[in-house]
Amino acid sequence: MNDTRSLLQHFLAAIAYRTQKALREAPHDFADFRAGTHVRTPHELLWHMTGVIGYARTMLHGGDFAPPRLPTFAEEVARFHVTLGALRDDFADASLQATISDAQFLHGPLADAMTHAGQLALLRRLAGAPVPSENFIHAAVDAANVGEKQALPEAPDAWWRPDQPPLPPAPNPLEASSQ
Repeated sequence: MNDTRSLLQHFLAAIAYRTQKALREAPHDFADFRAGTHVRTPHELLWHMTGVIGYARTMLHGGDFAPPRLPTFAEEVARFHVTLGALRDDFADASLQATISDAQFLHGPLADAMTHAGQLALLRRLAGAPVPSENFIHAAVDAANVGEKQALPEAPDAWWRPDQPPLPPAPNPLEASSQ
């Protein structure tokens, strides 16, 4: 496997990590939270994310991928991670020839899925249950782990409080906000 494919596998693991961070300790009714008219619910976002990752697999296998919506959010989450695992394994299979470049995988379906992981985090804040911030550079992202069980934050931001607005970007936002 080449370095690019290894990096793509790592990016899949980062998607899994950030998705689970957004879902960890979410309120029980979060799956059906709708922020506005025609805005996807978290359940619908995970369904779509599975479709995006499955679509990426068609670039290696051909065919179509249009997953049906699963009845429960837990089933949708599980299927998403299984689909991530299948694409991770596809990237390790040198016999599979892609119809797009590795760069296209990254800026196409993989970036799309990461964007939706961020949307899940935003929906958490809108639903009144914000996701704690952390320094993702230190996150325990393991390319072999694209499953539901992800590590807890290695470097959570000590200043974060769920009842305060986001602080400005800075090495120590508390110092930056007091200036």
